[in-house]
Amino acid sequence: MLTQIDAESAVKERYGAAAQAQEAQLCCPVDYDPQYLKIIPQEVIERDYGCGDPSKHLKKGETVLDLGSGTGKICFIASQVVGAEGKVIGIDMTSEMLDVARRNTPVVAERTGFDNVEFRRGRIQDLALDLELLEQHLKESPVSTTEGFFELESIASRLRRERPLVENDSVDVVVSNCVLNLVADVEKHQMFREIHRVLRRGGRAVISDIVSDERVSDEMQRDPELWSGCISGALTEHGFLKAFEDAGFYGVRVLERQEEPWQTVAGIEFRSLTVEAFKGKEGPCLERNQAVIYRGPFKEVLDDDGHRMERGRRYAVCDKTYQMYKRAPYQGQFDFIEPRIQIPLEQAQPFDCARTVERDPRETKGEGYSLTTEVEACCGPDCC
Repeated sequence: MLTQIDAESAVKERYGAAAQAQEAQLCCPVDYDPQYLKIIPQEVIERDYGCGDPSKHLKKGETVLDLGSGTGKICFIASQVVGAEGKVIGIDMTSEMLDVARRNTPVVAERTGFDNVEFRRGRIQDLALDLELLEQHLKESPVSTTEGFFELESIASRLRRERPLVENDSVDVVVSNCVLNLVADVEKHQMFREIHRVLRRGGRAVISDIVSDERVSDEMQRDPELWSGCISGALTEHGFLKAFEDAGFYGVRVLERQEEPWQTVAGIEFRSLTVEAFKGKEGPCLERNQAVIYRGPFKEVLDDDGHRMERGRRYAVCDKTYQMYKRAPYQGQFDFIEPRIQIPLEQAQPFDCARTVERDPRETKGEGYSLTTEVEACCGPDCC
């Protein structure tokens, strides 16, 4: 397979050229909402490449980070979706792509009536390092010795700490469109961890990318043309979903899956997948005598923390899990049972989330609960 440096060089070279002239082979057909394309300059539309439209899953007022933003098409669409109250940040490592995006930013701002988009230069697997700040240092102090090289590494570490390109817990949504596969395999885990790092608690990633139905062969992974063409670096469908899980995300789900393959190479099918994944299961597990009931339709489910639940049964959960199940993507799948006597959060004891146990109704009602109610004369839809 290609080394990290070779993979990055192949991508930079091909996408640098694609910023100057449109390359059809880099584009997977996508139906973008035409109302958002009207105000975007034609050179942005022609020289931006992708395989999905994560912007359709955004909401008004959100702060959005686009990884591998290219000439800015998704950023400019997202700008209109989130509105003047929102903010959009595009990250790309290719100067030629950024040049196109930046010179069209004021054009789009004038047409929308608000300026909420900015572009920064960086690598999506290292969202803390501002490449323009590092390049500025190199111009002032060129590296010509091994000592200078090691000093440069030290300066890069300091920039990550003191002037991060994207700060921790700073964005609501991370989007990307057919870019994650371009990162070398040895850096993919770090890339997913970086996505997790920059998201706020409760934030989410909405990523469109190319995946394969089989593992890509070592021979194909050594081909720079296939790598920069969004083929050789593709994860399998299962591997793509698991990468989010391994990075600490929960509620990972497929929003869109291309039915017919975009390309088939050596019998391996490559297609577009749009995935949503949530951040926020970190933190203590506290006992507040809450219970949940899985409503179905499956006989049982297994969540990201190993809780196996049969439909119709009442299960004990910690307060964190109880609150998570009330939000996307779990909304509507559970019934929630509050204890009759509330336990304040500051008085709650630790809850062992490593086990799955049913909740006795008396734990929520209280051992001394003995209410008796009158039987109603009718319990039909018109009187109950």
